[in-house]
Amino acid sequence: MASRELPVDLPVLAPTSEQAFGLYVHVPFCITRCGYCDFNTYTPAELGGVNPDGWLQALGAELELAAARLDGPTVDTVFVGGGTPSLLGGARLTTLLNMVRDHFTLAPGAEITTEANPESTWPEFFEAIREAGYTRVSLGMQSVVPRLLGVLDRVHTPNRSAAAAREALELGFEHVSLDLIYGTPGESDEDLLRSVDTAIETGVDHVSAYALVVEEGTAMARRVRSGELAPPDDDVLAHRYELLDERLSAAGLAWYEVSNWSRPGGECRHNLGYWDGGQWWGAGPGAHSYVGATRWWNVKHPNAYAKLLADGALPVADYEQLGADALHTEEVLLQIRLRQGLPLIRLDDAERGRAEAAVADGLLVSDGDSLILTDRGRLLADAVVRTVLG
Repeated sequence: MASRELPVDLPVLAPTSEQAFGLYVHVPFCITRCGYCDFNTYTPAELGGVNPDGWLQALGAELELAAARLDGPTVDTVFVGGGTPSLLGGARLTTLLNMVRDHFTLAPGAEITTEANPESTWPEFFEAIREAGYTRVSLGMQSVVPRLLGVLDRVHTPNRSAAAAREALELGFEHVSLDLIYGTPGESDEDLLRSVDTAIETGVDHVSAYALVVEEGTAMARRVRSGELAPPDDDVLAHRYELLDERLSAAGLAWYEVSNWSRPGGECRHNLGYWDGGQWWGAGPGAHSYVGATRWWNVKHPNAYAKLLADGALPVADYEQLGADALHTEEVLLQIRLRQGLPLIRLDDAERGRAEAAVADGLLVSDGDSLILTDRGRLLADAVVRTVLG
């Protein structure tokens, strides 16, 4: 596959205190593929070429090219996602972060996150990455109910996610997040609350909770289509969201984005950059980037990714230049999901008029400066965006 070279007018970044710059690193490796997942991940049998060390070498080459192209902006946040970054182990994750430091300047107090699967973590792993400079760990819990983990094809045992979170906290991580999925076929209200309560009891300062989405092309989609599993019900999903929001809020974890709750200071700064107009370079197979008004995405397969970089080319599959209308749509779509809301000054007169209708319907409230989703509005956030944009 040939690389699609980025436009020559890609702006050199001049980061300001108002606009964060992040670096996302995509680790494409997984031991098995979860039935609901449509991320760009590969099991050992699907690779047939690049191994973690070869991928790491290629990543270093992309980071070098990125720093040259961007003239080395200061990096406010680093997020290592996947896939399963913890499969790399502490030594490789240390090497990865050192490569970032070789090519970029990290801002004082930079947030540095890695995702992790509970089954590929242990105390020595947390010690190693903490010493390397990682400041935040995001662990996939999904559920603590064995039969639901089975439906999701998750390989971790029910108790391991909570144990891993406690280990990370005990070994010095201030910021630890647990991810939950709700609406899995066969889930009851009690099942959900059992998982939420377990997450709260660990003492983590951040919880993400996502409604199950049956993505086309996944094993779960085939099971739903065959009638083996029932599809998620919208009314049930709304009820479950209300349950978990009530329980998390009562425990001191407040929502700051529709699907994310934290204790004060525990917000994920990297993700806030996505939602609040920041810019980022996405490194790794299939990773997406956004700089200025240009968005681009890398080739997906690790072998094609490594080959392009070995030839000295950025591994870009394609790019697009976003016009004013597209940028505005994204601003409304993302910022309205935040607890701080969407500044009214960002809307034209017609959009403000439509927003007033959403306020009258009880979906939005206005504090005079911003539009903020109500509790009911959070359940219908996408519909609110469509209403405002017209």
